[in-house]
Amino acid sequence: MKRPIRFVLTPDEGKSLADIRSQIVALLPRLRRLARVLTRDTADADDLVQLTVERALVRTDQWQPGTRLDSWMFRIMKNAWIDETRARTRRGAVFAPEEDGAQVGEDGAGAMEARLGARDVERAIARLPEEQRLAVALVLVEGLSYREAAEVLEVPQGTLTSRLFRGRAALMAELQESPR
Repeated sequence: MKRPIRFVLTPDEGKSLADIRSQIVALLPRLRRLARVLTRDTADADDLVQLTVERALVRTDQWQPGTRLDSWMFRIMKNAWIDETRARTRRGAVFAPEEDGAQVGEDGAGAMEARLGARDVERAIARLPEEQRLAVALVLVEGLSYREAAEVLEVPQGTLTSRLFRGRAALMAELQESPR
């Protein structure tokens, strides 16, 4: 049986942990966006964000002050997702399809058209191979530099550039075929 995780802080550590926690809270929207790209499912994305935050809080001593917290968190998320997909493969689990009615009932014809366009992009990204999907999400959606994204994915920058180029080309080809 696992014991509950407890934080033992000295007075000096308390302030830095509080700072890290507040920065993690500020990163939640970006973490959720990346999780949705990785998982392609809202419920799985929420679970992945929770797991990522838990792992980060347990391992705050591993974060190097002066380095980018978002890159560190993205790397934790990527590794957590790899662990989860391996576990699902072993269990033979199937991913649940995305709910088609997630945006039903919101007002505005222009807003609806924008949501439909965003949905087309989201679906096109979801159809990319995982390597390209991650590269597109980190660089184009999250705005990381090529170097930072390559570090998160733990690949050479040239590999990231290649994946990003192929992902962009596939997205553009698919979105140009889209009726909207």
